[in-house]
Amino acid sequence: MGLAGKSAADIRIVTPSRPAGLPPARGLVMDRLREFLDAVKEQGLAAGNFLGLLHSLIGRRITTADGEVVSAGLNWRDVSALLKRVRWDRDAVKELGLVPEDLSPRDRQRYWYQAIAQAGVDSSKASNAGDRLAQKVQSSGYVIGPAPHSA
Repeated sequence: MGLAGKSAADIRIVTPSRPAGLPPARGLVMDRLREFLDAVKEQGLAAGNFLGLLHSLIGRRITTADGEVVSAGLNWRDVSALLKRVRWDRDAVKELGLVPEDLSPRDRQRYWYQAIAQAGVDSSKASNAGDRLAQKVQSSGYVIGPAPHSA
């Protein structure tokens, strides 16, 4: 039996539900991260603290103020793709002591990946910068969790 004879009110679209405890679908996570980065960029919260932003995106849990997960941490490739997608200012690498001209000029994702690789995102300096960023973003409705513990 097809849809013949059914009204729009009779037709119901069922989407599978996600079991509790599973992270949200990848597309939804990236949308939330874009919203987070847009807010950080628009409000200038990462200005002078790009290392803290990288550290937070890679190694920390980011949620909204009401507890909705924005990110549980990303790998370098995903962070570089995200920075490319939101068109983050390439000159931000100067805060890391890097020269933009020394990074891949034609491939924006590779540019960001090279910057992350040279940034020292696992250092105590990066952890402290992440703590500073965490304090700043609270006023925007986001919560950045604590730094991961060293083994």
